[in-house]
Amino acid sequence: MALAFDEYGRPFIIIKEQEQKNRLRANDGATILEQMDVDNQIAKLMVELSRSQDYEIGDGTTGVVVMAGALLEQAERLLERGIHPIRIAEGYEMASRIAVDHLEHISQKFEFSLTSIESLVQVCMTTLSSKIVNRCKRSLAEIAVKAVLAIADLERKDVNLDLIKVEGKVGGKLEDTELINGIIVDKDMSHPQMPKRIENAKIAILTCPFEPPKPKTKHKVDIDTVEKFQTLRLQEQKYFDDMVQKCKDVGATLVICQWGFDDEANHLLMHRNLPAVRWVGGVELELIAIATGGRIVPRFQELTPEKLGKAGLVREKSFGTTKERMLYIEQCANSRAVTIFIRGGNKMMIEETKRSLHDALCVARNLIRNNSIVYGGGSAEISSSIAVETAADRYPGVEQYAIRSFADALDAIPMALAENSGLPPIDTLTAVKSQQIKENNPYCGIDCNDVGTNDMCEQNVFETLIGKQQQILLATQVVKMILKIDDVITPNEF
Repeated sequence: MALAFDEYGRPFIIIKEQEQKNRLRANDGATILEQMDVDNQIAKLMVELSRSQDYEIGDGTTGVVVMAGALLEQAERLLERGIHPIRIAEGYEMASRIAVDHLEHISQKFEFSLTSIESLVQVCMTTLSSKIVNRCKRSLAEIAVKAVLAIADLERKDVNLDLIKVEGKVGGKLEDTELINGIIVDKDMSHPQMPKRIENAKIAILTCPFEPPKPKTKHKVDIDTVEKFQTLRLQEQKYFDDMVQKCKDVGATLVICQWGFDDEANHLLMHRNLPAVRWVGGVELELIAIATGGRIVPRFQELTPEKLGKAGLVREKSFGTTKERMLYIEQCANSRAVTIFIRGGNKMMIEETKRSLHDALCVARNLIRNNSIVYGGGSAEISSSIAVETAADRYPGVEQYAIRSFADALDAIPMALAENSGLPPIDTLTAVKSQQIKENNPYCGIDCNDVGTNDMCEQNVFETLIGKQQQILLATQVVKMILKIDDVITPNEF
């Protein structure tokens, strides 16, 4: 594993896999940990921790590992003093409750609507600030917010991210990334002479192949004369004719098929002016069906006009000089399925953009579910640290030491932020901490972008409350579990 620096001097990790000789470039915590080959049992727990945060919240995967690492570091010092691990675990549990309650106390409700999305965009921009794609964070944040609002059920506060398809194509630049209110399929028309643009399309979505039926049993056909061969050929042609006619009769103007069809069927479809797309994957078929309001038809006999999907425009678009084509299905009857189409200079950039956008989409979804926010830049951690430190005196017994250590561990995240921003970490942290206490302002954080103010409220740096709470709770749970492990015994390899 090697640490490298990009053109801006920011570190990223390159993981070399011995067998495959491929390299990963990312600064997404969960991705890096997933790809690392770890043997240590405790390190495996850290990987699991990062994955849990990714599944539950989608963002904050690096922070949760930093937090757990800081708690373990503090626990080691307490163990050296002779404090029992169970008492440390109990102290950590008390402190995490204090911190979570305090976050609830300093959080703010955050209003947004379908028309005013600026506040949602600001939160997504905070998430994208730490990613490689941060130079385009404004446009990407807007795309993420619009995509989530397009598929969100605001009454039930529910967002199904499966309805957002993220597609990437090498070429162009990151600024060309766009949101399409419809579906993009990485396929083209099955015959080059078929029309490339269909307006007010009625789409037949088929999972049955365009070919004559095959008997279930083993069979053998003996053809000994030309007449018999002609009869067989005519019969096959009749099957194809009937299939194409069936599609035409119900009013279909485009056929999307999960399976392939041979040249004869393709030729017939072209002659009958029925454009068709073949080899479309099952997941894409489902999304097309959701977007166009159509039904997936497993047999030609079941095809009826009511089962056709409707789209205002279906067009084929080619890219660059490579003649690569994709199919755009837009202006759908049901707009609750959208596609984010990413462009980038190379495959690695597109993959990293996909991961960054996933985090932004998750943050927007979390805000729709629970619209409470805390301020970022380490301000929430510093404020919680002060609250936990103050509360420690109320607890008699050894747990008081563990609670104080928890407060010190909370300072690890703002300190890391200051260090990564090229600021002197200890001086910056102590200055911000004293400012928070003097002004009684829990929104003072690390001025990473050198704007000139420490007030994160003015800088519009937000984070979701549930994301922050989940970080503290998950990190505490894992550290408690590790503290209760006395020894790891691995079975001998026979």
